Amino acid sequence: MSDYVQFINGIKRKTGIDLALYKEAQMKRRLTSLYEKKGFGNFVDFLSALEKDRDLMNEFLDRMTINVSEFYRNGKRWEVLQNKIFPLLLQSNKRLKIWSAACSTGEEPYSLAMVLSHHLPLSQINILATDLDENVLQKAKLGLYPERSLAEVPKPIQAKYFNQEEQFYKVKDEIKRTVTFKKHNLLKDSYESNFDLIVCRNVMIYFTEEAKDQIYANFSKSLRSGGILFVGSTEQIFNPARYDFEVEDTFFYRKK
Repeated sequence: MSDYVQFINGIKRKTGIDLALYKEAQMKRRLTSLYEKKGFGNFVDFLSALEKDRDLMNEFLDRMTINVSEFYRNGKRWEVLQNKIFPLLLQSNKRLKIWSAACSTGEEPYSLAMVLSHHLPLSQINILATDLDENVLQKAKLGLYPERSLAEVPKPIQAKYFNQEEQFYKVKDEIKRTVTFKKHNLLKDSYESNFDLIVCRNVMIYFTEEAKDQIYANFSKSLRSGGILFVGSTEQIFNPARYDFEVEDTFFYRKK
């Protein structure tokens, strides 16, 4: 048994996270960089240290999850969401059930609330936002971001929903109140049902084909008929019918 296999078995026992479902080359590269930086020579010694040191374990979890995000990422897709997808969904339901899956530091669910506020008062907006990493969820709840994270945010929205605090921008409480953050493992935990919209972007590229297949099938079961899955710009689903999806627009899939 290789030291990496021993490592992923140990991590699964300790945390319930199955690293075997992530692309091995990418994960090994990321984690080797971490353990070498910390002065370890192999995965077995690194695992032993992780089991004893909670701070090191938290740093490992941060490195394992991919926390690259920004508001309105790939802005043209958010225009489609605002001008086409939300009006379509609101035809049949004025209280949309929305899930931002693998939400990282919160830019995505807050963007969803801001876009939906063009159609509904904030008091009628409720978004579930989940991530595997408790550290990024804490950052998301804080809602404080560097200016570069807002590069794609339309200026009127930036003025309306952010307060500038020195070189940072803080999401206003009225937007924060629309989002509920929870810890969730896409590969292990159960999924809620009857969502109108699920957003999961720029995450699937790190999973194996087997893991992607499992997650897409679960997303399909979690959407109501006519509900929409919104994926990232490198994550086109080439066989949407396999999951009971039809293409609604580029990177938007409608549940049959």
